[in-house]
Amino acid sequence: MSYFLAVDAGGTNTTYVLGDETAELARVQGGTIKRMRANVDVTAENLRVALRELVGRTGVDLQSITRTCVGAAGFSVPLVAEWIREAFAASVGGKFLLLGDVEIALDAAFHGGAGVLVLAGTGSNVAGRSRDGRITTAGGWGPALADQGSGHFIGLESLRRGFLAIDEERPTLLLDRVMEHWGLKSLDALVEKANQRPAPDFSELTKVVIGCAAEGDAMAAGVLRQGGEDLAYLAELVIGRMHRFDREAGYNDVLIPGIAVAGSILQHVPPVLAAMTAALQKAHADLRVLTEAVDPVAGALWRARQGIPTPTEKVLIS
Repeated sequence: MSYFLAVDAGGTNTTYVLGDETAELARVQGGTIKRMRANVDVTAENLRVALRELVGRTGVDLQSITRTCVGAAGFSVPLVAEWIREAFAASVGGKFLLLGDVEIALDAAFHGGAGVLVLAGTGSNVAGRSRDGRITTAGGWGPALADQGSGHFIGLESLRRGFLAIDEERPTLLLDRVMEHWGLKSLDALVEKANQRPAPDFSELTKVVIGCAAEGDAMAAGVLRQGGEDLAYLAELVIGRMHRFDREAGYNDVLIPGIAVAGSILQHVPPVLAAMTAALQKAHADLRVLTEAVDPVAGALWRARQGIPTPTEKVLIS
């Protein structure tokens, strides 16, 4: 019997799956193991607790693991990669693969094949893998520079448009609802909070915006639509690069890739997904959008089972 460990190491939480050749045996949620987000004592304890729970639930000796695949945001940062490599080598047997979180999400949807992933949660990112295995991305430059269609974008852009509505003397429900949500008594207090440093969590306003849009607030609905259209634009940029990669690799046909989605916004905010899908299908009538959000750790499990090195792989321990 062969056992495989898959890990999706996000910024805040980490998902672990232990499986055999055909089935998922146990799934555990743990705290961050990214050294950019926490010190070594915290990350080490988070890893130890999660691995201990996996052993307790399955009875599998971690030294008997055939292969581990970890997908991590920021995996190219030496502090992240080196600590993850050393920590797993000390605790888990077998071979080890370290990939980016985008790549395991692509694997979850396309099993090593060509396709595009649009991720929108608190932040956002779009990635595509061409037929020769090259990965290209658009967006993902962080909340100050990009994160189109994300929860951060929806919250902050709604406030900006809400205050523009005041200047234009147009009605909107949004500002009153935001003040209720944050427990504020005046617009001055809202201005102060929105401009404070460090900045508030604008992404938590997404539910407020969704509620206003459902009540017919045109401004709120426009923000959600804009978020979807912005994500579609990024996907178009990625598709264009993928076509260029295909031509460079000698392909004569034009592949219209499938579009997979991930993240809380595309999973739980239908107007954003609908606007993105409509914009993409307007440009590519035959384009297929996989509307069920992918499970990135499932891609890491697939990769661990296959044991296939990839063009972007950073760490392979034999």
